[in-house]
Amino acid sequence: MTLTLHALSRCTIQAISGGHRRALRRIPSPVAPASTAPLLITISRQRGVATRRSAAATGLVVRSAAVESSVDGKPTSTDGSLTQDYGDLCSRLKTIAHLEGVSGLLGWDELVMLPSGAAACRSSQKEALAGVIYEKKTEPEIGRLLEKLLPKMEAMDPNSAAVVREAERDYKRLTAISKGMAEKMARLESEGYQSWVAARKSGDFSKFAPVLQEWVKLTRERCAIIDPSRPAYDVCLDDFEKGMTSDRLDTIFSTLRASLVPLIKDLRSSGCAPDRSFLEGEWDVETQAKLCEEVAMDLGFNTEMGRLDVSVHPFTGGSHPTDVRMTTRFKATDVTEGLTGTIHETGHALYEQGRSLEYDNLPVNRAAGMGIHESQSLLWERMVALSLPFSNYLHPKLAAAFPEMLKGRTPTDLYAAMNVMQERSMIRVESDELTYPLHIILRYELERGLIDGSIQVKDLPELWNAKMTEYLGCTPTSDAEGVLQDVHWSAGAFGYFPTYSLGAMYGCQIYKEAHRCLPSLDSDIAAGNFAPLKEWLNKNIHEVGSLHATGDELMRAVTGSKLDPQVYLNHLTSKYSVAYKLCTAEEDDSGSVFHFS
Repeated sequence: MTLTLHALSRCTIQAISGGHRRALRRIPSPVAPASTAPLLITISRQRGVATRRSAAATGLVVRSAAVESSVDGKPTSTDGSLTQDYGDLCSRLKTIAHLEGVSGLLGWDELVMLPSGAAACRSSQKEALAGVIYEKKTEPEIGRLLEKLLPKMEAMDPNSAAVVREAERDYKRLTAISKGMAEKMARLESEGYQSWVAARKSGDFSKFAPVLQEWVKLTRERCAIIDPSRPAYDVCLDDFEKGMTSDRLDTIFSTLRASLVPLIKDLRSSGCAPDRSFLEGEWDVETQAKLCEEVAMDLGFNTEMGRLDVSVHPFTGGSHPTDVRMTTRFKATDVTEGLTGTIHETGHALYEQGRSLEYDNLPVNRAAGMGIHESQSLLWERMVALSLPFSNYLHPKLAAAFPEMLKGRTPTDLYAAMNVMQERSMIRVESDELTYPLHIILRYELERGLIDGSIQVKDLPELWNAKMTEYLGCTPTSDAEGVLQDVHWSAGAFGYFPTYSLGAMYGCQIYKEAHRCLPSLDSDIAAGNFAPLKEWLNKNIHEVGSLHATGDELMRAVTGSKLDPQVYLNHLTSKYSVAYKLCTAEEDDSGSVFHFS
């Protein structure tokens, strides 16, 4: 599981916790950049283009955070109370963001640097800080300010209005539940993780079932309080992907499943799987680490405002765009695991470092949902790193690091080996690009059934195994290999799983648009020039933040249409049909633009 630490309302940090980790390198604390002229983010009418324009160039100044907007020095509103109320709200929101930043650093330290004997102390520190943050977020004065500001949003510039919109959404969801329910959720998160660990270790789901049943019951109650007019699972989805519904997911996922299940069967029976044997062996971990750090920096990761370390499970966190922390891991027998994992986290980190400082520490400046955040990690990991142009870039670097690995092998050989589909895709986090969506669909169908009552907790292991057999052609031999392989449900994170596949689809559609806007993109990637793509993503995705209310709205602004799963299916069908010789590139009729071989 790859998570950005700041993303979950009920943090699942324990899922990737461990003792002391050795740092890859220590980077000096970053220095905040000097202040610059105010900047305005605008979305051009031209599809796929967003711009940042200076005040000097336009005469229009959008005062950052708490100060009033003006045109040619004149206020855009004569309502002085609007300026005062908005400023007061922003001041409170910034304080909360600073505290959440500290919480993020405590979490990062726990997973990367904390001595194992300090775990209990850190837990108490985090609990105390969480209480302070909760009180700050739910203080009545924020509610009163929002009541004043909501009717006046039309008088605000789009970014300021988005600050109010997002703050109101957060406040409504937090204050809907009682302090007692919040405390119960915190207790269940701790108990859930411990029971999940014990159950997974023994391979016995019955040890986890009671606390999972409590989570299901509590989640239904919480959803009914937040919005009794909507299906409970839709309320869960809204925690992670604003505006998404189960009906929409049913349509998207049924389309994916109907195409992918038979395609996977055809590929497995083709007898034409590419050779990846030359990637197998023992590869020095220190050398892998140096290579991965070099690649991350080539992609654009700024080591003056971030760092790369090692943890049990890769993640990205930190406290601010100028302080982004990511981790990776390495496997001596598989150089691709550390490489693709690092590239994945670099995608998250580039999003974090690319956020605009104009609305610093305000809700409009955060990511536009977990699906969009995942789109950035998966765009770099799969659309870029699994392409032939990237293999042309990577081949000489990998050959220099491990000369014996690529002796007599071409970039095309490397590309083919990087895209081999697993014969037995049992574990989600180890699955390939093609089988991964079916892992997500399986989890979506089960967790939705749990929340709507059509599936009982006790039946999960049997249903899990049956769906694995039907969708992926393999059956778990134990609960640890099956229903207990993921930590999400132990934290009550129902609705999170779909964001992984939504992110893959968003990423594919965004990358297709980047190709349209950047005609030399393939040759740039092959030459190791990633700056054009990074800058395009900065302008169109990262700096825009949560200006748009939903992922679909952002997709319309960037690509001209809402999320279209067919773009993703065309990519997968074309790529793997050609790679496994079901057809040639000339014979492919998928309509995909992604012919990388």
